[in-house]
Amino acid sequence: MPHQPVPPEKRRFAKTLRRDMTEAEERLWQELRGRRLNGIKVRRQVPVGRYVADFLCAEAMLIIEIDGSQHAMSDHDRRRSADLQAQGFRVLRFWNHEVLREMNSVCDTIVAFTRDRTLQPWR
Repeated sequence: MPHQPVPPEKRRFAKTLRRDMTEAEERLWQELRGRRLNGIKVRRQVPVGRYVADFLCAEAMLIIEIDGSQHAMSDHDRRRSADLQAQGFRVLRFWNHEVLREMNSVCDTIVAFTRDRTLQPWR
């Protein structure tokens, strides 16, 4: 993944998102931070091109997005995922309620996707 300079306004926006995470993002971050989950290095609220990814595992080229109900059937999210996939990323999406109620399954899925780069997200 070639490094591209991040414009200052994008950097500030990402910092704001890190400070104002949703409950689901915060809970997942507690599982992911400091390589707590299977030694996987994950960063949060990372600028990727013109977007800011909720979570990024650069080594596995995996972006993890946590979506609320406002994202249901979103054309914007479909375009965003397609743009990120065109850059070589896989975009794994979970609903807020999945993270809050099924954390073990969410974490197992993330581990599986970091281990096996042939796996493709289902939504």
